Amino acid sequence: MAAKPKPLILVVEDEVDLAHLIAEQLEMSGMLTQVYHRAANVVRFLKNNFANLMLLDVNLPDSTGFALMEELKKDNIHVPVVFLTASSSEIHKVKGLEMGGDDYITKPFSFPELIARIHAVLRRAETAQDYNITKNARLTQESFEFCGANVLPTRLEIGFPDGKVEKIGRKELGILTYLVSNQGTVLSRRSLIHAVWGIHADIRSRSLDQYIVKIRDNFNSHKCSMDAFRTIHGIGYIYDTGENIEDLETD
Repeated sequence: MAAKPKPLILVVEDEVDLAHLIAEQLEMSGMLTQVYHRAANVVRFLKNNFANLMLLDVNLPDSTGFALMEELKKDNIHVPVVFLTASSSEIHKVKGLEMGGDDYITKPFSFPELIARIHAVLRRAETAQDYNITKNARLTQESFEFCGANVLPTRLEIGFPDGKVEKIGRKELGILTYLVSNQGTVLSRRSLIHAVWGIHADIRSRSLDQYIVKIRDNFNSHKCSMDAFRTIHGIGYIYDTGENIEDLETD
């Protein structure tokens, strides 16, 4: 049986000595580490690489941990985060958790406690992924409407107005989920690919377009109007059920 791969932990800490001490303790506990002292370097790394978890100092020389999380979200980069800070302020703790942080630990801390918390977050992240069928869609999400049909993620089905029910593929569900979640916004093909397949996926726009054709054919076969779902020439797509978008160049 192949050995389970070691998790990669990003140690983002402005105190150089502490950062390397943390990395040393984590590696002794069977983890891989990558140390960064500045937010900009973290963003560059995560745009091209995967990490299992990030230990994130709230105060960094070129930014804050909170601002870094916001920047990663805008780039559709999601990684579990354990905040590290010298501040015991409840306001900071609440802010970090509300932004999507998975845990918060105050300096000074013991390494056994830190490692235990990391393991706990990694277990939760692994369990949460059990229901993920694409990067952005989960089997547990609620049903939603798209172009007059009822999409049922829990059953991977679409219920059409004519009473027929069709199975839907995982990627098609991810595409519909992203379109509905960003209704009224022009979405580039790249943003759709990153949302559904992941930021590091080697998927071409042509492959995405084939999935879009499949979705359109399925809805058209049940006489569902696709007027709200349009192709924006040279850019991507938009799903808008109410706003007038006639001024956009559509296909």
